[in-house]
Amino acid sequence: MFLCLLSGFALSQAFRTVTSIIASGLQSDFGISPDSLGAFAGLFGLSFGVTQLFMGIGMDLYGLRRTVLAAFPLAVLGSAVSALAPSYGWLMLGQLLIGVGCSPAFLACTVFISRHFPAQRFAFFSGVGMGVGGLGLLFTGTPLAWLVQHGGWRLGFWVLAVLSLLSWLLIYVRVHEPPLPQAAARPRESWAQAAGRFGDLFRVPHTWGILILGMCCYAAFLSMRGLWLGPMLMGRYGFSLVDSGNVALVLSMIALFVPAFFGRLDPGPARRRRWITAFSLSMSGLFVVLAFMHHAAANVVLIFLMGLLSGYSVLQYADVRSSYPAELTGRALSLYTMSMFLGVALMQWLTGLVAAWAQHQGHEPYQTVMLCIAAMLGAASTAFRWLPSSPLLRAPAQPPRPRG
Repeated sequence: MFLCLLSGFALSQAFRTVTSIIASGLQSDFGISPDSLGAFAGLFGLSFGVTQLFMGIGMDLYGLRRTVLAAFPLAVLGSAVSALAPSYGWLMLGQLLIGVGCSPAFLACTVFISRHFPAQRFAFFSGVGMGVGGLGLLFTGTPLAWLVQHGGWRLGFWVLAVLSLLSWLLIYVRVHEPPLPQAAARPRESWAQAAGRFGDLFRVPHTWGILILGMCCYAAFLSMRGLWLGPMLMGRYGFSLVDSGNVALVLSMIALFVPAFFGRLDPGPARRRRWITAFSLSMSGLFVVLAFMHHAAANVVLIFLMGLLSGYSVLQYADVRSSYPAELTGRALSLYTMSMFLGVALMQWLTGLVAAWAQHQGHEPYQTVMLCIAAMLGAASTAFRWLPSSPLLRAPAQPPRPRG
């Protein structure tokens, strides 16, 4: 059942990174500017993030299966609308539908792990889930680049629509969530009560540091991988579309394995936040290097290094899992996922504006974009370090080790 749910997450990963490969086709067909391209890419994250709370409440009230089955057909419809789009406005409508349809995909996986796997294995299984979900990133590398080069960007959306429909059928047939032991003893909440409990999370001091870094950490890597990777390699160094797709493919293959690796390295609640801060500040530094390093091979190697480091994001999910009591875990994960994708929307939209401004001023847009991402990630990492942490993360006293 976990793998079936991950098929939807893999398609979500493909949809959120498709812009990097189809950007040149969209600009050629519709003449859209960099800021419009950023708004197009960011709309997925915006619609995805805004609906997270509703999806979290739906999973609490109706279960994972029914929530995913109700929402995911919108991704199929949105992909078809995008494939048929006669104008930029229709493209935006398709992107909106895709974002809403995909919004329960990864949340369903993380909530499933938190409910049905041991708590101490949460980071590992989350890493496995992110790795398997990375198969969607593989599709938006060389395979999609080849399809787009030979059949146009519309063909890419048709293929994604068919794959999404197959994923929906797989979940419909195979996923039947086991009942929770405490579910029968707990009265069913209303939508208003469930929404009120989400509001309670904002009154917890340690929520703010988690959300601020959540808005920038994943957004930084996804803005590079999902929006600017292809345009930067083609614009800076004259890479072909397939060459850029090959780089994206290798980067996606890296993403298959590093989350599970970081999940195994998880140092536990007491030290995890220090690790997260160190990794996120290191990623910010790599974006600064990418901004100023103008050498094709060195840039590609640096991008792969960023892919290796990106796996630390699984530790953030483990931090959320450890920072709240069990009855709030699902809602906290939902709120964190919402912050991630609102951050993606904000960063992709903002970097589009920054690129358009730099181009208008006669500056190299990709350098300005990478510096903008570095600044946002560095500021969020600093806030996460100094804002309060959960009292649940304090290391318990270790029992004396037996002798002999």
